Amino acid sequence: MSKKQEVKEYGPNVKKGELVYGVVHIFASFNDTFVHVTDMSGRETYVKVTGGMKVKADRDESSPYAAMMAAQDVVSRCKECGINALHVKMRAVGGVRTKSPGPGAQAALRALARAGMKIGRIEDVTPIPTDS
Repeated sequence: MSKKQEVKEYGPNVKKGELVYGVVHIFASFNDTFVHVTDMSGRETYVKVTGGMKVKADRDESSPYAAMMAAQDVVSRCKECGINALHVKMRAVGGVRTKSPGPGAQAALRALARAGMKIGRIEDVTPIPTDS
């Protein structure tokens, strides 16, 4: 009696060598850094990791090191799902607060690129008030 092992595959069905895009939303404030990967429509979340999940001290949540570790974790989970290319949407706090991203934004983007993910478009989606 031979037992068949079922291999469970996540993500879309693709041919070998084809680029499968996801959207990575990087929210970098001065208190924390979020790295969140969704499908192209933004409805289905594949993985969401924060800098606070990677370090123990509260003061290190927004550090470039924590953002780099979060991005590396995101890349490993994206490769499990079959995503090999990303469009990037970076965001700061915005509104009436600061419009410049926190210290982890650049480190997260650099870690995504160095880990082997293809980068499509990079877009800044920081909210800006209409009366300024």
